[in-house]
Amino acid sequence: MELADGVYALELEAEREDGTFVIHPAAVETPRGLVLVDAGLPGQTAELTDALADHGLALADVRAVVLTHHDGDHAGGLAAVVERAADPVVYAHEAAAPYVDGRQFPMKAPEDAERYEPVPVDVELQDGVAFRTDAGPMRTVFTPGHAPGHLALHFPEARLLLAADALRSDTGELSGPSERFTPDFETATRSVGRLAELDVRTVHCFHGGTIDAGTDDIERVYESLAAEHLD
Repeated sequence: MELADGVYALELEAEREDGTFVIHPAAVETPRGLVLVDAGLPGQTAELTDALADHGLALADVRAVVLTHHDGDHAGGLAAVVERAADPVVYAHEAAAPYVDGRQFPMKAPEDAERYEPVPVDVELQDGVAFRTDAGPMRTVFTPGHAPGHLALHFPEARLLLAADALRSDTGELSGPSERFTPDFETATRSVGRLAELDVRTVHCFHGGTIDAGTDDIERVYESLAAEHLD
């Protein structure tokens, strides 16, 4: 699905103990080449290649990878992407970088688990950084709580939000982040409140995919979460 000019929603299937689940990275065309937003799980490179091909794109076209955060379903496939793409620049928030590059162990993974292969982060991002894209500026929005250094990406001209895990749509309606996998839910709730300040008419969630929801819908989610989780 093309979400805006040169912004594509991708679908990757994976298996886990409780069955099949689908994750939704994105690909963004820019004047300097293709930007991949999140890299999926380890072992999903073939599925990622096929998902890009559905839009006439190729892994070799990827010139940059923007990680929204360090969780394994977002960063686990990064090493394979870097190996097969054209020496892409890796971007992540400065608070996420130590988990991606191996200085710290992924915070939600069991301590006895084998971590995904570390990859150096070339550029450590902060809030408000803008990338030039075919859909206009793509701005980073610092949305911590679900994970250190979590980022959403906003396209103000297209009124499009790539929410990553700050929001979900896997129930068919827009909702907040997973409580099970969000260690600081109070901060995550405040991050949803920040997203409610943006001009949005379409939200693309990593879990659930694209939903026809806008600023008012995000604000309703925030108000519901705030009533339960904020003093």
